Amino acid sequence: MRFTCACLLVVTFAATATAVAGLLQVRQITHLLDQSPSFKGEGVSTAVTVPNPGSAQTILLVGSDHRAGTPAKDLNTDTMMLVRLDPKSKTINLLSVPRDLQVQIPEGDALVTGKLNEAYFFGGPGLLIKVLQQQVFPGLNVNHVVDVGFGGFEQMINAIGCVYADVDHRYYNNTAVTDYSSIDLQPGYQKLCGADALSFVRFRHTDSDITRNARQQDFIRWAKAQFSQDRIIQSQGKLLKIFGKNATTDHNLHTTDGLINLFDLVAFSAASTIKQIPFPAVILPCASGGGTGTTAVQGPPCYVTAEHSAEQSAFHAFMTPTRSAPQPAAGAPVHLAGGGKRSHAGGGSVPGLTADVTDGQAQAKALGPIGVPIYYPKMIVSGSNYCSSLTSLCYVQIASPGSYPRAYLLHDQSGIAHYAYRMTLVINPVLGEYYGVQGTTWQNPPILNDPSETKTVNGKQLLLYANGGKLSLVAWKTAKGVYWVSNSLADTIPNRQLVAIAASLTRAGGK
Repeated sequence: MRFTCACLLVVTFAATATAVAGLLQVRQITHLLDQSPSFKGEGVSTAVTVPNPGSAQTILLVGSDHRAGTPAKDLNTDTMMLVRLDPKSKTINLLSVPRDLQVQIPEGDALVTGKLNEAYFFGGPGLLIKVLQQQVFPGLNVNHVVDVGFGGFEQMINAIGCVYADVDHRYYNNTAVTDYSSIDLQPGYQKLCGADALSFVRFRHTDSDITRNARQQDFIRWAKAQFSQDRIIQSQGKLLKIFGKNATTDHNLHTTDGLINLFDLVAFSAASTIKQIPFPAVILPCASGGGTGTTAVQGPPCYVTAEHSAEQSAFHAFMTPTRSAPQPAAGAPVHLAGGGKRSHAGGGSVPGLTADVTDGQAQAKALGPIGVPIYYPKMIVSGSNYCSSLTSLCYVQIASPGSYPRAYLLHDQSGIAHYAYRMTLVINPVLGEYYGVQGTTWQNPPILNDPSETKTVNGKQLLLYANGGKLSLVAWKTAKGVYWVSNSLADTIPNRQLVAIAASLTRAGGK
C-alpha cells in the first residue's frame, strides 16, 4: 500500500538538515540514498523535468508495499500524491489522485480501461506520469518522484517520536476475520506511533479511497505542525538511514546538485502553510464493470471518475500559490463563509444546522465526572447524529463500550496525563464523514499551534484553523480546559456552520 505521509516528512527533515550543513553533509545524504537504486528503465528520465535552482517544484509522492529498488510490477499501490513547493509564496499544496481513477492503460497498440494504479504497476512512474499528463492534468510537469515502502513509514514515525492525530471515530478491523488489515483505534486526539499510525493512514475498509486521501493529507499537516527544525535535525542521521533503505527516487535526487536544489527549496518552505486540494471525485457504482489484471478483486471494480473541467479546476488550484487573507480589525463584525454576517453577540440561525440539546446532554451524562468541565454543542449539522455505544449507528465490527462518547487520559510530550473526552457525530458512515467535539485539560496541544485567525462569536474568542480556505477545526480556550470542534477528514462542513457549532458550546449542568 502507499503511505505518502512518510515521503513529505523525509523531504522536510532532509531539507532542514541540509540548510545548516555543508557540501560534506550533502555527499553523505547521496551516499545513504544510494543504498537503493534510482528508477531506471521505466521512462522516468523523459517523464521527469529537472527543475531550475530556486524555482517552484512539483513532486510525485508514492507509497508502496515493496522493497526499495525492486521493479514496480512487484508492488501494490493505493495512493498517489502531488506536492507543489513554491518558495516565492511559501506555499505547500497537496493534491491526492485516487488510485481507482478510471483511465486508459496502454497495452501494446491498444488502450484498455483500468485504474490509475495499474499504470504504475505496468509501467512504473514513467507511465503513471504520462497517463496523468495526457488524461488527467494537461500541463503537469513532475520534477521528482519519491516512492517509500510502508516499513520505512513505521520506522520514520517512531524515529521522530510519533505524531499526535485527531482520530475522527472508532476504527476496528481484525485481519483474521475480514482479510483486511488490522486496526484498533479509539476516537479522540492522541499520539500515534509506527504500527498504529500506519493502520490509520492506510485504512479504507469502511469508507473510500477519497476519505483515505484526506486522512493522509491531514496526517501530514498534523506531523508538520508538531516538529521544529531543531528536533528533526537531532534525528537526521537515523531518518536518513531509514529513508535510504526504503526509498526509490529519480536519478536527479542521487546527485549533489539535485539534492541541494530540492533541500534549499524545502528549507525556505519550512514555515509554509499546507493547503489540501480535494480531487473532484465521482464514485461510480461497483457494477460499472471493466478493469484489468492486477487490481482485480471479487466482482467488478469500483471506479472513480471526474468531470474534465473539474479536474482542470483542481489542477489550477494546485498550481496557484496560497495568499494569506487579511486579518479583520479589532472589534470588526465577524463575516462567516457561506453567506451572511454575525456580530460579536451572535444571533440568528445558520442554514444547515439543527438544535439538539437533549442528545448533547445525554452524551455529557454518559461521560460522567471526568476531571474537566464538559461542553456540548447546542447546534449540530442537520441530518447528523451522535455516535452512541448503545446503538449500531456508527459502524464498528465489535461492541465498543466507552468509545461513544469517550473519556480518557491524554498524555503530552512529557508524559503528563491530562483529562480528555471526545463526542463523535456522524453525517454519512458509508463515506466516512464524521466530526467531533474534543475537550481536554491540556492547554497547549500541538494541534492548536498557529491558528489562522481569531474571532469573537457569541461571547467566545474562537481560534480558527484554515486548510486551503476551508476550516478544519475551531477551538475555544477556558481557564480549566480547551475545546474544539473538528471538521470531517475531507472538511465537508462549511466554514459558517463549523464556527456556529463551536460558538454554541454549552457547559453541561450550567455554569
